[in-house]
Amino acid sequence: MNGLWWRCLSLCIFIGTSIGAPASEPSSDDNYWAQRSRFLIEESQVSLGGRMHFEYGERAANNILMAAKEEEVDEGFVDPSSFLPARNFLTVVDEVRGSSTFQIIEKMPKGAALHIHDTALTSADFVFENITFRDDLYVCRPADGSFQFRFRRVADKKVTCASSEGWELLADLRANSSIKDEVDTRIRQAMTMIVPDPAKAYPNVNVAWIAFQNIFITIEPMLTYLPVYEDYYYQGLYELYDDNVLYLELRSTLPTLYDLDGNQYGPIEVARLYKETTERFVKNHPDFIGTRLIYAPLRNANDRQMDDYLTTFAALRKEFPDFVIGFDLVGQEEKGEPLARFVDKLRAVSPSIRLFLHAGETNWNGLSTDENLIDAILLNATRIGHGYALLKHPRVLELAVEREVAIEVNPISNQVLTLVGDMRNHPASFLFARDYPVVLSADDPGLWGARGLSYDFYEAFVGIMSRSADIRALKQLALNSIKYSAMPDEEKVRAYEIWTEKWAKFITDMTYEYSIVSRSKRSCEVDFVPT
Repeated sequence: MNGLWWRCLSLCIFIGTSIGAPASEPSSDDNYWAQRSRFLIEESQVSLGGRMHFEYGERAANNILMAAKEEEVDEGFVDPSSFLPARNFLTVVDEVRGSSTFQIIEKMPKGAALHIHDTALTSADFVFENITFRDDLYVCRPADGSFQFRFRRVADKKVTCASSEGWELLADLRANSSIKDEVDTRIRQAMTMIVPDPAKAYPNVNVAWIAFQNIFITIEPMLTYLPVYEDYYYQGLYELYDDNVLYLELRSTLPTLYDLDGNQYGPIEVARLYKETTERFVKNHPDFIGTRLIYAPLRNANDRQMDDYLTTFAALRKEFPDFVIGFDLVGQEEKGEPLARFVDKLRAVSPSIRLFLHAGETNWNGLSTDENLIDAILLNATRIGHGYALLKHPRVLELAVEREVAIEVNPISNQVLTLVGDMRNHPASFLFARDYPVVLSADDPGLWGARGLSYDFYEAFVGIMSRSADIRALKQLALNSIKYSAMPDEEKVRAYEIWTEKWAKFITDMTYEYSIVSRSKRSCEVDFVPT
């Protein structure tokens, strides 16, 4: 009886309170729109670059940039099929190059590239037009349509070739006019993931990764010829420099190199090649800060292989303490071992060693792939590679912000490898909206027709960020890349100085070029007299 009485009393109190409480007063139109305006301002202020003030000349430059961006976004709003970031990058590479927004971004000093892999650093055009035309390059053409390449003095019959023709000198094939064009077309196709219909060719992440890995299998025996590897890397540095990037942190498996005398070169020799080639490049381009190396072997390893990795890493650190900066594991997360498998071994590494860990490059939730994010943050990773599944682990995100663990976002890679179809749906939109510690990079630009960072900056700026995100967001990304790099503090100071000078020139040049174009247009309008 007492229980029934209390339930009745509670109901009466609830009803009386609900009926007796005055309704909240509707705000006047003026109050509503003022509140809405403040709301938008507050959102803008907490976004990437939102706390920055425009410096000298930046507001005028921003007007030029935003006119181009807003025209592109607004046209896409009317006709979504025309919006390039909503389409697969593999099908719109050439159209992106024609974008006015992209052309401005190309000229912008972008700071540092902090997530790029060794044998996908350099453009496929260079590989095809330069490397495949070098002397002593042999090719094996199996019946399945694939290619195998290797430099050698003569066709080595000891090396298996699953083709009735055996190893053929590529120059001889090209000398045959009846097959030259077909051979060149097939070689180009074998070097990138570019296809007419990516959705059909790569229906899911596993198929995309198989195609992706097959490219490495095809090109690496050609690229790992010692003289080629050095030239390939130097060209990769030049393409970054030409794209207004001033520093690189390169992830490398440190593949075994070879020469025509049968010599092979292991991790120490390969790291030395990187270091010496970087020094030569910096000498020729003194406004390029340099490169550092992250040793990043394959994650599909057993315990013994992991021990070997860490032994190699220790030797690299001893030989190149200022050049080799950290450790990572690379490869498809669904197919490789989770970080949890190697936690004890990684925890045993000296606390002074930095980990730059691929984690959460997946669409899954509650599996070992996305839970790699938990291990990455608990292992005190310096940066997290991709972090695509980060929003599914809010505690990891909280700790990343608290500890300033930057997330290396690679938009085009995520799209090509089928994690996201339309850049407007990329989870980095939330990271940008809240100004979380983020850097942009390109992952494997040579494998999808890109070069440098401009293409990923374009996709992020136009497709992932808000329409209202402006030049300050781009500026913040560039500054973040220096801040979250592994450069020592004194080197960061120099990088900031070089970048600041280049940024000021970029702003001045943009406004000057626009004023020239505007005056030219007005002159044409005045001089034109209808007949």
